[in-house]
Amino acid sequence: MNNFAICFNPNIEHSVEIKDSLLGILEKKNLKAEALDIDNLKSGFDFAFVIGGDGTILKTSRFYAKYETPVFGINLGRLGFLSQSSKEGLEQSVEKILGGKFFVEDRIMLQCGNYTAVNDFVLKCSSMGRTSKFILKINGKPVCDYLADGIIISTPTGSTAYGLSAGGPVLTPALQAFVIVPICPHTLTARPLVITDTEKITVCVDEDKEHYLYADGQEPVLFNKEINIEKSAYKVKLALLENSDFYTVLRDKLHWGAPLKYNY
Repeated sequence: MNNFAICFNPNIEHSVEIKDSLLGILEKKNLKAEALDIDNLKSGFDFAFVIGGDGTILKTSRFYAKYETPVFGINLGRLGFLSQSSKEGLEQSVEKILGGKFFVEDRIMLQCGNYTAVNDFVLKCSSMGRTSKFILKINGKPVCDYLADGIIISTPTGSTAYGLSAGGPVLTPALQAFVIVPICPHTLTARPLVITDTEKITVCVDEDKEHYLYADGQEPVLFNKEINIEKSAYKVKLALLENSDFYTVLRDKLHWGAPLKYNY
């Protein structure tokens, strides 16, 4: 690897500072590097460093998926579930990357028309606090009707995001599957559904209320009575440091299974 992109979000504190430090590290090693604002990304790189929170990494990952460019996250956000490095461990992480002490993990994405999602698509009514009837079909066959605040269609990567908060299961990233999670359903029998990633998902609404589609939590898009969601032809190439482990990240960042602490 000789040509590196350094993608950063200038609206996040310390991002410009870390960008400059990373440029200096790579230039000292006589490596070609270019800094890119996440609103002005471009192709032609062997590897992309991304500075910011999970939202920044998601946006950059969607862009570089079609070019099969590995993406490595440097966390400046709160949780940083997709990140591999902190700003304090920057130089050490770069040394590992340049020394080949990393691997690239493919992550499936979702496709809905011209929109892609690394984490999830979320469908909601435009009226706050209003429930809607969402009619779910898989491969054209009716499955169920959800009376709910919304519905989430998630990848394994996104299963630790909104889907988890809404009561969905955690899927390991290696699974070739999607999760369908109703948001606050008005029935006890409406449960999350895990399906294979070869299935084609259709969601219909039979009401006159406006409904919106959110891709990875970005700006909502108004949709008509029906939308179709399936696996994207592209995959995110997520660069992970050697010995990185999903369950360790789950335990360390989400405090999975940690004992409860009570203060009386």
